[in-house]
Amino acid sequence: MFKRSTNLFALPSKEELNACWELCRLNNHMGCWTTWLPTSWALAMVYHAQPQISGITALLWAAKYLVLCSGIKSLIMTIDDILDHDIDALVTRTKGRAIPRGSISIDRAWLFFAIQVALGIYLARALLDPISLRFACAAAPLFIIYPTCKRWMYFAPVPLGLMFTVGVFMGWSTLNTSKRMPYEILVPVYIAGCFWVWTYETIYQHMDKADDIQIDIKSSALLCGQYTISVCSTTAALFFGLLSYGGYLNGHGIAFFAGVLIAAGLLMSKLLTTDVDRPEDCRDFFLQTPLIGQVVLGGFVADAVLARLTSGIPL
Repeated sequence: MFKRSTNLFALPSKEELNACWELCRLNNHMGCWTTWLPTSWALAMVYHAQPQISGITALLWAAKYLVLCSGIKSLIMTIDDILDHDIDALVTRTKGRAIPRGSISIDRAWLFFAIQVALGIYLARALLDPISLRFACAAAPLFIIYPTCKRWMYFAPVPLGLMFTVGVFMGWSTLNTSKRMPYEILVPVYIAGCFWVWTYETIYQHMDKADDIQIDIKSSALLCGQYTISVCSTTAALFFGLLSYGGYLNGHGIAFFAGVLIAAGLLMSKLLTTDVDRPEDCRDFFLQTPLIGQVVLGGFVADAVLARLTSGIPL
């Protein structure tokens, strides 16, 4: 039985504050990493392509996007828990979350979400340039669509990838000193990020597949079944291939490709030793996700810095 607040606008209790903390996943930085890293790739790419951009400016925007991406992650997690509370109550891994266990009512959770939305809109309007803001607005409906996907389709990682990776366009637009957006470079990197999301999210969904079958929930894990490793190996290869292609078009050199190669080795070696029937294996693979993106980012940054040093361009 969910708790019902007698006054929607009453000050929150300590239990409700803890519940809000959990709804935001502020104790878990995975969602922040997976939205911030593609944005930072783009910041490093435009820093490499446009020598007039200073390193301090790029770093300041990386910090600003860290705040924005934390907010985006919190919004997504909160609305996901609200819309999925009935399913979460039936799944072993999630039945102890704040709403299913009754620590906060649905109406109070909606109020908390509304406050987050208001704050998010304010920060977006205050910080983002018009083009980045348009991309953010285009991705916003997916925040609502994604949590419903498991009820009617097997491809939930697709909308998740589309919204998690939109920072590729936003990051470039933020620092762009040209009137033109190089979509021929950014679109391959964006699609690459979507394939990355499919890879780690499909493995992650195997953790809940027994419960999903019992309550008739769809997932990419159930769709791929025994072919999961083969499918995810293919999507991982497409991730690294398209990412390399985008980097090549942007003029990146050996340090970038070394980063991609190291990240590919880490991901593929872990993937090929993952048993999708062992939840702990799936969890361990998923938890490696930030490291993969960080290694790629390290390659982008190292390559941009080396290019400036060898060309005598100020950092």
